[in-house]
This record gives sequence, C-alpha cells and structure tokens, in this order.
Amino acid sequence: MDIIKGIETRRGANLNIKGTPEKILDKTPIITDYALRPDDFFGTIPKLCIREGEKVFSGTPIFYNKKNPNIKIVSPVSGTIKSIVRGPKRKIELIIIESSKKQEFVSHKVDQWDKMDVSLLKALLMESGNWPFIHQRPYGIMANPLDTPKAIFVTTAKTDPLHEDFDFILKNDQKEFQLGIDLLNKLVRQPVFLGIDKSFTGFFKSIKNVQHYTVNGPHPAGNLSLHIQRISPINMGQRIWTVNAEDVFNIGQFIKSGIYSSKRTVAFSGNGIEKPKYFQTKIGAKLSPLLDKVGMKYNHVRIINGDVLTGATTSLSGYLGYFNNSVTIIPEGSHYRMFGWLPFKDNKILSLSNTSLSRFLNREGFEVDTNLNGEERALVVTGEMERIFPFDIYPMELIKACIIEDIEKMEALGIYEVVPEDFGLVDYANTSKLEAQEIIRQGIELMINEVG
Repeated sequence: MDIIKGIETRRGANLNIKGTPEKILDKTPIITDYALRPDDFFGTIPKLCIREGEKVFSGTPIFYNKKNPNIKIVSPVSGTIKSIVRGPKRKIELIIIESSKKQEFVSHKVDQWDKMDVSLLKALLMESGNWPFIHQRPYGIMANPLDTPKAIFVTTAKTDPLHEDFDFILKNDQKEFQLGIDLLNKLVRQPVFLGIDKSFTGFFKSIKNVQHYTVNGPHPAGNLSLHIQRISPINMGQRIWTVNAEDVFNIGQFIKSGIYSSKRTVAFSGNGIEKPKYFQTKIGAKLSPLLDKVGMKYNHVRIINGDVLTGATTSLSGYLGYFNNSVTIIPEGSHYRMFGWLPFKDNKILSLSNTSLSRFLNREGFEVDTNLNGEERALVVTGEMERIFPFDIYPMELIKACIIEDIEKMEALGIYEVVPEDFGLVDYANTSKLEAQEIIRQGIELMINEVG
C-alpha cells in the first residue's frame, strides 16, 4: 500500500462521551415500515412517481429530481405505499412504505458494465437509483451527471463523537467494496482517493486501484472537506465528488447482482441507552423496533438521526435517514445550572474551556445531555472558533458574511469549500450559542439560488 499523503492536524477536539457502541451486530427485529424523506437530498425538488396504495418493488422509482428527471430515488423495499405525508404548502415530508413479507426486486442488466462508456454507466446508475449516493463539492448536493469530476473521495476514517467503525461494518464485504471502487474509477480521470485511519487501517489498506491517504488528529480531522482542501483543492468551476463508504459497497453489490442494494449498518450509541450496539437494516427503516432492543435509560431523551454534533432530531416514531450510519440517543437537559458561569463550578460538564477541570477528569467518558448551558449571545471575537477549526478559512468571518448575505464575501471566505457538518464542533464550542450549521446551510442555499 502506497500512501500519497498523510493528513495531520492538531486543531479540533475529541469529545469523550459515554455510550460507544459495542462491536456486536445484533439480530435485527422485524420492521414493517420504511420511509423516504426528500429533505435528506439537499437541493433536490421532488416530483412523485407513485400514489398512495400503489404496490412497489425494491428499486421502483418513488420520486425524481425536478432539476434532472433522470435521477431517480427508489424504494428500499417492496410493498405498498402506505401514506404520503405533506406539510405546509403541500411540501412532501415523508413517503411511507409498508413492507411486504415476500420481497421482489427490479432487476437491471449489468453483466457488461465494465465495457460500457461513461454516459451509459451514468444512465444505469441514475435509472437504478444508485446515483443519489454520489455527492458533489461545492455545496454537498447530489452530483450533476453532466459533470466530469476533478477527483472522487471516499473516507473510512471517522472522528466525530461515538462514530461508526467502517472496518467493522464492511468487514465481510471487501469484494463488493472493491467492485464499487472499480466502477467509480470509470467516472473520473484519476484513481479514487481513499482515506484510512493512520493508527488502524483494517482491510482498506488492501483495496486496489485507489490513492490511499492517512488521517490523524482530533475531530474534525475525519471530515472530507479537510481532506479535499489538503489533497485536491477546488478551483473555480471544478467539481469534487464524494461517496459514503457503505454506499461504495451498495454500488458494488448492485454491479454484482443487478439489484438495487439499500443496506444500512447502523450504530446506536449515546449515554441515553442501555445497550449501544450495531444493527443491519435498510435505508429508511422505522426506528422504534430498533430502539426497543437497545433500551432507554431515561424517560426523556433526544433521538438524533446521525451523530451528536450534526444529526437531525427525530422521534420514537421516526425513520432512519437515507445516508445515516448512526443514531445517537442522549438525555434531554431542561435543568438550570445556578451560577454555572463560575470557574470550576461543575467539573462534570464536558467543556473545551481551560477554566474547567473537566478536561482532565472523567477519562472514561462524560454523561452529556442537550442542555445549552446559556442563551444566545452576541457574536464577539474570542478566537475560540479558530482554535478548533483546522481549515484554511476564517470561520467567524464566513458566518458573518452568510448572516448578512454578502455573496462576494462568502465566495472570498471559502463558502465553496465547506458544508454545514464542518461547523458541528463550532456549534458545540462557541459561547455565542449561534446555530452555525444552519447559518452555513442557508448561505449555501443562497449561493445555489443566486450563483448556481
């Protein structure tokens, strides 16, 4: 294995939270309902292909992107369209599918895939529902099939709190992962960049036809935006594509069988549950049967679709996000801390401040909750964002430019190089309590609408 580059950073922070999932793949309970959520596809305007009560197979198109009707989002299971949930202005919020006992599949001809030219291969991925697995930078939206990317990045090195372990998730799927890499290589002019953890590479070091690079450092060292900036920076007019590690397997499994693969191996973690562990299920699975198996430690908990820093709040009756490999559960925090501003007041709180001894205590992990420990305050220059932000970007200045919707400043300050998840640690650490991720998301939406 040849390493083309080692990404090292000291900026950032590792949040030591209790509830790391055991590397146990528990038996998945029977799940009858699955759902697709159009909001999981940032920048996509959905147009339905089906109606309530209609029967579908696994791989049947459910909706497509109005901006590109050839890109289809397909059903993860076969069954019946149970309901289409709409919100204000008839916005489509959920398409719920009741799974049938006998699973039937849409089959595609893939036996000559390696001899197809790029346009036919892209058409196959779009028709089969595999294209949504491919994202592009800038913006972190679904990739445009008309583009030819400068590079494709896949990372197996995760640094977010309670992160999933892709070596464990894909330990039995090396052949399909390699197939997925081989297909992606046909879409780009240079081999795929594959990120691996410097301290533990697992089987990924033996993957062929890739450019390996190592990752080392505190969170957000594992974020793809940092890898792209260090290895293949985006210049004006260029595109970089990214694919989630398990979705590389899904693409490889499709190429092997001709059947759309909706596999999702999910880490249930956090200090709000009794038994943090892994389950193998499918995209959009209803969460309640899985939550019953991990057991709640508290009456009031926050269920997060994704990791604790960047995930979206859901409910006991919610559904797994389309791209999520983790679900985090932590207690709700509605209590008030008297004199919480005093130094050394409470050393049980996970803090990045030097005024708290918590940085040196509780090495086994912290019990965290959702308490903000303060209200929204003025955004003042403290340098705290820059200390935990390893990108060559001024985070506070970019946030301010997004707030005032100054497009020229947003471009100059690096809006093309980041996605909202890069500001997850900023959300946690900054004393202003501003929702930095939401501000960056709104800034990206403005850029898409005004610049394109």
